[in-house]
Parts: sequence; C-alpha cells; structure tokens
Amino acid sequence: MRLRKTPGHGADLRESRLNTINRRDFMQVAAGTVAASLVVPSACAEIVAKPAIPAIRTLGQCGVKVTLPGMGTGTKAWNHTSELIHRGREAYLGLLRHAYEKGIRFFDMADMYGTHPYMHDALKSFIPRDKAVLLTKTVAREPKLVRDDLERFRKELDTDMIDIVLLHCITDPDWTEKLKPCMDALAEAKARGIIRAHGLSSHNLDVSRKAAGHPWVDVLMERINPFGKKMDAPPGQVVPVLRTAHENGKGVIGMKIAGEGECKDSIVESIRFVLGLGCVDSLSIGFLEPGEVDSAMTHIGAALEAENA
Repeated sequence: MRLRKTPGHGADLRESRLNTINRRDFMQVAAGTVAASLVVPSACAEIVAKPAIPAIRTLGQCGVKVTLPGMGTGTKAWNHTSELIHRGREAYLGLLRHAYEKGIRFFDMADMYGTHPYMHDALKSFIPRDKAVLLTKTVAREPKLVRDDLERFRKELDTDMIDIVLLHCITDPDWTEKLKPCMDALAEAKARGIIRAHGLSSHNLDVSRKAAGHPWVDVLMERINPFGKKMDAPPGQVVPVLRTAHENGKGVIGMKIAGEGECKDSIVESIRFVLGLGCVDSLSIGFLEPGEVDSAMTHIGAALEAENA
C-alpha cells in the first residue's frame, strides 16, 4: 500500500496557555493573516510576520498539538451520513475550505459520519496534509476489525498516518475489560507509527470516570456545555471528571458545545463556559455554514479577551 507520506508533526512549536492568548492574536489566525502551522516550519516560514502559535494547544501528555477550535463533522450523523453530507459535496468541501482558510487545522471525523471521502478530496486539493491534524473514530469492537479499519481509513484518506484514533461512542462502564483487545490493537498501531494517539469518545459518565485515570487513554472526548444538552449528565457532574482527566495528563476535547444545535443561540455563553473551565484543550464544533465558523472564531476570541481582562 503506497500512501502519501506524512511529515512529523509539531517538533519545535511552542505552546501558549489560555491565560497568555489574547483576542488580537487569535483573530489574526481567524482572519487568515498569519500562517497556522502544526508542523516543522517550511523554508518560507521565516518571512511570516508572526507565527500563529497562540491558537495552538497540546492534548495532554501525548504531545499532539491542535488548534483550539476544531471542526466537527458529526452533526446529526451516523450510519455513514450526516447533515453536512445531505447538503451536498460542494457545500461540504466549501465548508472545509472556509474552516481551513480561517485558521482551523484540527478536523474531527468518524467512519460513521462518512467524513473520509470528503476529507480525502480536501487533502488532495486545498488542505496540505502536513498542516492538518486528523482525528477519526472506529466503532469496531473486535481487534481484527480495529486493524482492518485502520488500514481502510488510511487508504480512504490517502495518508500513511492518522494523528488520533478513538474508540467511538463508548457506553459500557466495563469497557476496559471488554475492549482490552481493541485497546491493544490501537496501542500496537501507535507503536508502529500508524497513529500518534488513541483514546475514546465517551457517551456515559462512568466510562469517562474510568477513562480519566486510565493509563491507556491519551485523549478523552466528552460532551460538555453549560446547559446539559446532549450530555451524559448535568455539567456539575461532568466537569469534575474532565478536571481529573486533565490533571492526569489526558488530552480533553469538548464536543456538543452547542448541544448539536439545541443551544446554538447561546453559543457565546457555552464557549465562555467551556474555555473558562481550564481543563478542555480543544473544542470540536459541528459547523454547517461558513458564517457559523466566523461566528465561533469571533466568540472564541472574545472569550479569550475576557479571560485576559
């Protein structure tokens, strides 16, 4: 299998914490006035006036660097389709392009969302592979199927390495025992350099509690917003788990920031709430329109400004 080689990621990037990020720096990235890079800079990087480092966060101790906002592709998605797919290929690729041009370099995908063919085309035409961090997910519950999925995913995306692969939609609190062979398969893939980090997307609070302290977990993806919409439990129960995960060196990615659209009119409050927790490394937001990307970038910039006031 000959796949496009993926350069090493993030070898010499510096990281800025939330309390050192200001709105002006963030909006430079959002406006596309500086080059966002998650990899070793190219020769032309020296002429860029200012690197886009303020928009970069590190996912816990695994070392994978992502943009603070990530583009989610799972709005009303399952069974290899989604709301984005229903809007057509041109709209889908146009949204990926818009997100990239606005500085987003982190793309949250899943096999069950049907994302891979669209990301494949984006990587072929306007998103350089070495400028993107790719996360995808497998619903496989047997080790052979996990390995088969990894091979298929790499072919579908035409890349030799996928940055992050998660076990998707874990609901069984006994996952550490029942899915141990699958966990081992992902660990083997990481050792071989096929993936850089592994973890799970949780859909059960007890699953998340166990993940927060489990040594296998590099990345925990959890639903979080201040309204309890599309969440596993009320925010008051979820937030302590996320803090524990963060303290234990897990990369924490927040999803359902807008409650899959149910609280999109209160997205400003939600973004400020999640960023203010201090334990969520990146926000995966399921955009459907270019204007939603612009709005989220503006709101994130405003939230960061408020944090630094």
